[in-house]
Amino acid sequence: MKIFTTLFTLIAAGLIIFNITQIDFNNPLKGDSVVALITIFASLCAVVLLQILRLSKRVEKQLNSKK
Repeated sequence: MKIFTTLFTLIAAGLIIFNITQIDFNNPLKGDSVVALITIFASLCAVVLLQILRLSKRVEKQLNSKK
């Protein structure tokens, strides 16, 4: 599971970096910049969800080891 979350976190980080280069900072809410902003937001959400998954698995592992 750790490899899964790490791999997808790196993919999401790559998408964030790529889409930052696609934003037209003069008109960030026009054309392809909107798509880039939406993708950045979605990638950030994915990173947060993956970190929550990693944390929940760690807590589950600690709870199982205490039984």
